[in-house]
Amino acid sequence: MAIDHRLSVGERWSAARPTKTLMFWSWVAVVLLTLVVGFHWGGWVTGATARSMAETASQDAILGRLAPICALQARHDPSSAAKLKEMAGMDSWSRADYVIKQGWATMPGEHEADRRVAEQCVTLLAPGA
Repeated sequence: MAIDHRLSVGERWSAARPTKTLMFWSWVAVVLLTLVVGFHWGGWVTGATARSMAETASQDAILGRLAPICALQARHDPSSAAKLKEMAGMDSWSRADYVIKQGWATMPGEHEADRRVAEQCVTLLAPGA
């Protein structure tokens, strides 16, 4: 009669002796898996991407503060009612140029208007357009 000498999983795990090659490639696989998971699902970004995201966020924040000033300058224009009515009849692509031409997008202390401010100003002055 044969005696069954099967080892348990824990005993086999304890007895296992991986080779250096197996250990090296398992570490490589773990590193690659960590990088894939981190960059794909973990929200990791490179330094260049982080700088780009910060620059975009800062420009959006500045734009968000300057566009209301532009709209306020437009509303304080003595002939704003007629000018806004004229702007409403224009094509959407030419409205930012009209705002720049009126000087509403030129911030106090500046010599030139910012086109992005003018475009955002148009959306504040004519929200449905």
